Amino acid sequence: MQVYQLGEGTPEVAVVAGIHGDEPCGPRAVERLLATEPTVERPVKLVVANEEALERGVRYLDDDLNRAFPGSADAESHERRLAYDLVNELRDCTVLALHSTQSTPRPFAVADSVDAVARAVCPHLPVELLVETAGFAEGRLIDHAHTIEVECGLQGSDEAAENAYDLIRGFLAATGVLPAPESTDRLDAGLSDEVSVFRLADKIPKPPADEYEVFATNFESVSAGDRFAAYDGEDLVAEVDFYPVLLSPYGYPDLFGYTAERVGTLD
Repeated sequence: MQVYQLGEGTPEVAVVAGIHGDEPCGPRAVERLLATEPTVERPVKLVVANEEALERGVRYLDDDLNRAFPGSADAESHERRLAYDLVNELRDCTVLALHSTQSTPRPFAVADSVDAVARAVCPHLPVELLVETAGFAEGRLIDHAHTIEVECGLQGSDEAAENAYDLIRGFLAATGVLPAPESTDRLDAGLSDEVSVFRLADKIPKPPADEYEVFATNFESVSAGDRFAAYDGEDLVAEVDFYPVLLSPYGYPDLFGYTAERVGTLD
């Protein structure tokens, strides 16, 4: 784990990149920010978490780090020891954790709940979507710190790295590390005037198969009776209306993704 600090004093704000070693967008954005040598108005930590996995270009060495929190100092697993160290490093900080996905190029935010941190930060990020995990965050960093996760775009893409940089700067402005923009109006900033909020409802299991397909689009309504995915040519049909989130054929080994409901907006 590599920790950088900008500004003097004890940071209460942090950015975490490289939780997964096959998601380089966050580390690239952190390097870009450090290269600009920004003047900060309060101290901030910039953490590149799983350096060993990043060097090998693999998601993890022993365990998925974002399913290993709070971890243990005495664990045999590299990621479980790292999770313990990372939780301690981020203690008392408001955190932005950078990820990427195989499901959609659209950046979106993820929070355990729409709490005061989410309400204060998300309207200032270049996202139009916020997903509330609502009980699906076991073992993830957002279940053990004041954390907003962001999915920056498609895994390995230049666009995800560009989005990650913009998301970091938006987060640091929202938390007072960087100067606030002259206008806080989302429309003036070229953003949607609101952030739509979705709450996860259920997992979509992925049966063992040789080939997977998805036919629905993430965050667009699927109606009961619609075909939304298939495995080895066997269709999956919606039993109820839902919004798909993180739906992709190969993003997770045992899940197509999640069903969600749309629950409102953050203005």
